[in-house]
Amino acid sequence: MLTFNRRRLLQGSALAGAAGFIDPAVVWAQGASTLRIAMTAADVPLPNGQTDQGAEGMRFVGYQMFDSLILWDLSASDKPSGLRPGLAESWSVDTTDKTKWVFKIRSGVKFHDGSTFDANAAVWNFDKILKEDAPQFDRRQAAQGRSRIPSVKSYRALDPSTLEIVTTQPDALLPFAIAWIVMSSPAQWETTGKDWEKFIKAPSGTGPWKMDKYQPRERLELVRNADYWDRGRVPKSERLVLLPMPEGNTRVAALRSGQVDWIEAPPPDTVASLKQAGMQIVTNVYPHNWPWHLSRVEGSPWNDIRVRKAANLAIDREGMKAALGGLMVPAKGMVPPTSTWFGTPKFDVKYDPAAAKALLAEAGYSTAKPLEVKAIISPSGSGQMQPLTMNEIIQQNLGEIGIKVTFEVMEWNVLLASWRAGVKDPSSRGAHSTNSSYFSQDPFTALIRHLDSSLMPPKGTNWGYYQDAELDKLFQAIRSTFDPAMQTQAIQRAHEKIVDDALFLFVAHDVNPRALAPKVKGFVQAQNWFQDLAPVVME
Repeated sequence: MLTFNRRRLLQGSALAGAAGFIDPAVVWAQGASTLRIAMTAADVPLPNGQTDQGAEGMRFVGYQMFDSLILWDLSASDKPSGLRPGLAESWSVDTTDKTKWVFKIRSGVKFHDGSTFDANAAVWNFDKILKEDAPQFDRRQAAQGRSRIPSVKSYRALDPSTLEIVTTQPDALLPFAIAWIVMSSPAQWETTGKDWEKFIKAPSGTGPWKMDKYQPRERLELVRNADYWDRGRVPKSERLVLLPMPEGNTRVAALRSGQVDWIEAPPPDTVASLKQAGMQIVTNVYPHNWPWHLSRVEGSPWNDIRVRKAANLAIDREGMKAALGGLMVPAKGMVPPTSTWFGTPKFDVKYDPAAAKALLAEAGYSTAKPLEVKAIISPSGSGQMQPLTMNEIIQQNLGEIGIKVTFEVMEWNVLLASWRAGVKDPSSRGAHSTNSSYFSQDPFTALIRHLDSSLMPPKGTNWGYYQDAELDKLFQAIRSTFDPAMQTQAIQRAHEKIVDDALFLFVAHDVNPRALAPKVKGFVQAQNWFQDLAPVVME
């Protein structure tokens, strides 16, 4: 018998009516050149720069209103996204001292308020998340950005067009990390009284979209930045309206009724009818992983490798895929077997309930004597796919072999705060696992940040406090290897160990589904968590 009651869960959550604020008069009154998007987030991502609401916040606010020194190339759908120059025209590591990097700043870039972006503005922005005694230090932004750049030791402007960054050790992955850090206007922060709360009401970045209206929990309205420095990415639409709608069926209803033009993560059971109604269902592979992150503190039931392997063998991933209308790829590790990083692990993550029961029996548990575990989950969120349905299936599958699961349900932003704080923090409420979708676009975010013993909270997001000297050495080899072929071999060895030791409950990779109204044209779905909205037009 399932103990998970979706209706009661939602009714008891602040999310239940989160989309009820939508005023049709507001959304229907927009002009023909307005793109209206329903996000899965329960609130509008903060327009402060280093925004919240996970990768969805960066997708729709962070990389729309702001820019980073290095950007993702989101122009193609038929190949994995690579990095490209952003506010930095180029970057390089010192050939004699690989802890020193130089970034050449793009000239002529203006913030939305008209002030100039230069190396000094970049230093100011690193201070806002790293230097706690800086006047502009913002704990909310630090919580989002600091863990992305743990190797950054120091930084300085050598001149207005040159930024130097020094790392604690050679770090070949630094460009991927720097791509996460976006730039807010120092001048606008001064103008708004040196107060981030006031800045949010009148923000200024360098991105292709500028803010027009902001109502927390209701909507964020952006307008085209006609003076955007990258002339090829000046938005084709005049206005972008972002609406938080955490409940999937509410998003679908809004799309069908014409209140929005685009919805994230349509529920699988609505896809066929949406297609019949003429909606565009857009999917693509992208670097995504949907696991359970396991606690490894003293007393955790997941410390027993037999339990970890049994759980991985108990999950009917093909059955889950069918329940999701085919909108997932079964996971066999942190990256799919098609990835060059997968390697050749010995443990085959598959559905084998008999083997799962045998392993669990060795550990002393069965359906007659179940092992009890508590899991943190969310009803929605960035990259979370269909977390209620998926966790119901996991709960049932694990119950069938003798693992009894209870859920601690948290709103997405609350879950993320708990995840950053770590399992030892009271915010994890005694849970043994947390379910957060993970970005696997680069080796640091795919593997290292979750398991490196030097990145336990508050330094990083090793939520479960896992530590293993052998894996730490493999991670160090990845960071210090600048030769691509040798680095790939190091990544493979690390991933093999992660799979062979069953360090996560490996469940699924998403295919990033979204539903678009017929009049939405020009969208190219990149193989990426982030997307370029500039080419989108409304016909």
